Amino acid sequence: MQAVITILHILVCVFLVAVVLLQRGRGAQVGAVFGGGGGGTMFGARGAGNFLTKLTTGSAIVFMLTSLSLSYLGITGSSERLFDEAIEAEAEPAAPLFQELETAPPDSTPVQEPAP
Repeated sequence: MQAVITILHILVCVFLVAVVLLQRGRGAQVGAVFGGGGGGTMFGARGAGNFLTKLTTGSAIVFMLTSLSLSYLGITGSSERLFDEAIEAEAEPAAPLFQELETAPPDSTPVQEPAP
């Protein structure tokens, strides 16, 4: 399920970028892309404004829904959390790293004097 939503999310992301780039800027005309004044006749007499605005809104809504669903599936799908290891490490008593200097290790043999 998560793989399908991830693929849909990526496709919607690419589509959203393409739709935004097709829209007319404030100072620039999209007609230059389609060869002069052909941009207005390609989408009808009113131009591409209304159609591309609806496409942008729809793809943005789908993008937000897939983002929210992926984050929800990511949280509920895994049983491990970021700080689980730190909590478990604090709960267990730590073994001493060094032994006391006064006590000898239990498996040590007595030191022999060098031969004369």
